[in-house]
Amino acid sequence: MGTGLKVAVIGGGSSYTPELIEGFIRHYDSFPVKDIVLVDIPEGLHKLTVVGGLAKRMVERSGLPISITLTLDRKEGLRDAHYVSTQMRVGLLEARAWDETIPLKYGMLGQETTGAGGMMKALRTIPVLLEICKDMEMLCPDAWLLNFTNPSGMVTEAIMKHSSIRSIGLCNSPIAAYKWLSALYQVPEERIFCEFVGLNHLHWISRIEIDGKSKMEELLDAGGSYSASNVPQLAWNATLIRAIGAIPSYYLKYYYLHREMLAEQQAAAAIGETRAEMVKRLEDELFEIYKRPELVEKPKQLEQRGGAYYSEAAVNLMKAIHTDSGEVLTLNVMNGDTLDFLPEDSSIEVNCVVTKKGAVPVPITRIPDAAVGLIQAVKTYESLAIEAAVSGSREKALLALSSHPLTDSVCIAEAMLNEMLEQNRKYLPQFFHER
Repeated sequence: MGTGLKVAVIGGGSSYTPELIEGFIRHYDSFPVKDIVLVDIPEGLHKLTVVGGLAKRMVERSGLPISITLTLDRKEGLRDAHYVSTQMRVGLLEARAWDETIPLKYGMLGQETTGAGGMMKALRTIPVLLEICKDMEMLCPDAWLLNFTNPSGMVTEAIMKHSSIRSIGLCNSPIAAYKWLSALYQVPEERIFCEFVGLNHLHWISRIEIDGKSKMEELLDAGGSYSASNVPQLAWNATLIRAIGAIPSYYLKYYYLHREMLAEQQAAAAIGETRAEMVKRLEDELFEIYKRPELVEKPKQLEQRGGAYYSEAAVNLMKAIHTDSGEVLTLNVMNGDTLDFLPEDSSIEVNCVVTKKGAVPVPITRIPDAAVGLIQAVKTYESLAIEAAVSGSREKALLALSSHPLTDSVCIAEAMLNEMLEQNRKYLPQFFHER
């Protein structure tokens, strides 16, 4: 690929961007990026300007020959890119607030990536990502699209099914698990091995080893688990964790502790403390900090955002492809025959060997028996939701919701769906075309 790498960041005005820039600076020797183009939409111009200013100061301080360009012209940003990173939010935080609060009125979970809220985010996001892929097919057909936009697994599957662009989905959650174990055992991450199996935001860690020695039994005995700032910190049921024999993702609390999590959400919404509102406050604070002309590095406050360490995942992945490293990373990729109980063209979240040809799943050595049914049910919902996003079919959208394990009444779900579609009307033209 040679030198002179160009990376386009779609959603360049995101609060996560300084972390991404920090990663490019830190790994410049092995991933010599020359041009970074931060792309955003007109509504994001203010944030793009603020974040872009900080990015330029960070690069200037590093002394590296990296050019930072800010643009609202997506096509120009994508032209001749080697890597494209997506970290966008269609509908901004306003739409996230709808995703979190409307389902609560119907006694259903309101969450950004799980259940009805996650489906609405997919319906808004997938068509836009597929438009970006069309641009890439013309302007940078050989580029890698690294998708961090949630719901990451569903977006990645939609791209695999409806585009010729090479795409890999990533999430910061697996890195969070390594950081938890590193702190717990006081060892560097390189000495830790975790086997992940499942879907994005629906995985289990089926093996945990340090220096080749299993730590699973003692972690299960201790009721150990990792967590994130964007998911309520409810304790797991220790009997359940022992019975599963694996460490579940913190997102699985929405399934295993459904009533408790729903009650927590309803209580938070009642006092105006939804996650969307908390994120908006945090973002406002971050952007005030980003504006400071003396700031030349990523501020610590960024780690309070749910996506902390995302850039570590993103830059590690770009670097692994560029250097043909053969490194093992946990990614969202096409299933093939990795999980034989899912369709081959499903997106799954598992360990992969990364080379210049992309990411190939490592054969799974252990799948918790109790996980299989839930993975299948959620994958059925995801595949139907992708079809709904592409076709604009309300029937398909309701079928997707009715297939979701957290939907307990299709009649209530239909009323909720109709309200959510209407609320999101300006972002969902596919559902409102003239009949």
